[in-house]
Amino acid sequence: MLLVGIGAAELGRAYQTSQVLTNAAQEGARVAALSNPAAGAVDAKVREYLQTDGLLSDATVGVNVNGSEVTVSYPFQFVVLQPVAQLLVSGSMVDSPIRVTATSAMRNEAGS
Repeated sequence: MLLVGIGAAELGRAYQTSQVLTNAAQEGARVAALSNPAAGAVDAKVREYLQTDGLLSDATVGVNVNGSEVTVSYPFQFVVLQPVAQLLVSGSMVDSPIRVTATSAMRNEAGS
């Protein structure tokens, strides 16, 4: 029962991380959709949002400014489940992080 409860909490953390990445990508896409975003403004906005929610420096931010598309990727690691799985299945790759990715695109109306 304890493992099931911990598993539910871990999956909740994974879902929360996914939602934070989605929101950060949307914030970045809003900045990218502006007529002339400053160099690095999209990356800075995404990283500011991630830092506010506790996801620090390991995120990768990809920006396609012409299409106003922003992709954010983060290495998520289960705190309890991965060590337990490593004990059960020794020598497996279970202990490596899972890459969680979110993409958001907004229409750039500067040319209209």
